[in-house]
Amino acid sequence: MDTEAQHTERDRSSVSLAGPDERSRSVRFPRAVAGQALRLSWRRTGQIGAACALFLFLVSTFVVQPFLIPSGSMEPTLQVGDRVLVNKLAYRFGAEPARGDVVVFDGTGSFVQEPPQQNPVTGLLRGAAAALGLAEPAETDYVKRVIGVGGDRVTCCDKGSRLTVNGRAVRERYLYRGDAPSRVPFDIVVPQGTLWVMGDHRGNSRDSRDHLGEPGGGMVPVDKVIGRADWIGWPLGRWSTVEPTGAFRDVRSPEGAHG
Repeated sequence: MDTEAQHTERDRSSVSLAGPDERSRSVRFPRAVAGQALRLSWRRTGQIGAACALFLFLVSTFVVQPFLIPSGSMEPTLQVGDRVLVNKLAYRFGAEPARGDVVVFDGTGSFVQEPPQQNPVTGLLRGAAAALGLAEPAETDYVKRVIGVGGDRVTCCDKGSRLTVNGRAVRERYLYRGDAPSRVPFDIVVPQGTLWVMGDHRGNSRDSRDHLGEPGGGMVPVDKVIGRADWIGWPLGRWSTVEPTGAFRDVRSPEGAHG
């Protein structure tokens, strides 16, 4: 008997026993596993992305919010396109805005008497993008420098063409080159609980001066302040802190005021 031939026949029969269905299933199995793994991977990626977005939204709502600078009213301190990081905890625990602070505030009722009408869905999407610093802020949000706090008498200008607070001249080294402290003369007393604010680029800033004859007299309520602009986070070449100013170092509290 030819045993080699018998082995050959058994080998062929064993191969044929697998059949085309078995072979196709063996090919489909890894593909199915790969497809399932891919679906799990996309699901996991989506979950991680949603968690990151939620985390950033919570941080921007309660701690630090990116704020896109849309105009040149605060040049040279802040430039168009800068993303400043607004510290929302700066005034959260009893502290109040101080002279010289750069603040972001809601101007509804002071700079804007009525907020503009807009589509609710569009407003929600724009608000979410603005909260992440990806879009321009709401039309009612402003960034300015605090010049006077409650009780202060702010006047412009003295014989040296300088702004004065409580009778003390202020050397505003942060002003845009060539700008006067103000081309509009004024003499006001800031009511308690409000702020008098101005842009650093006085020739290109609509600020408290422009609303003197309106309800509120251009004063911003302290409770409308969103936070203090403490850092420039973008672009990378501008990455820095918003330096505090010593311009108001010699200013004293008005007579009869506390603190």
